Amino acid sequence: MRFSVLVERDEDGYYIASVSELPGCHTQARTLDELTSRVKEAIELYLETEGLKTDGKIELVGVQFIEFPLKEPKTNIEQESHQRCWKRIAIEDY
Repeated sequence: MRFSVLVERDEDGYYIASVSELPGCHTQARTLDELTSRVKEAIELYLETEGLKTDGKIELVGVQFIEFPLKEPKTNIEQESHQRCWKRIAIEDY
């Protein structure tokens, strides 16, 4: 089985993992190494509570995210353009 795991960092510096395919399957840790171990355990426990068995060979393949700051628009024209851009992205993505 292969699962998508979203990893984010909160305002306190903790890494938070959420397993998209398993509602309510979340964990957190101070380091990515610790998070990897904890998310594997969370998946195993989730599957166990659902009555599914694993063979113990869970491989976690990561996804890399890049974060960059956006300059806030200063003029009304820039604000309107910024809003149109986000609306277009939201419509095209879904």
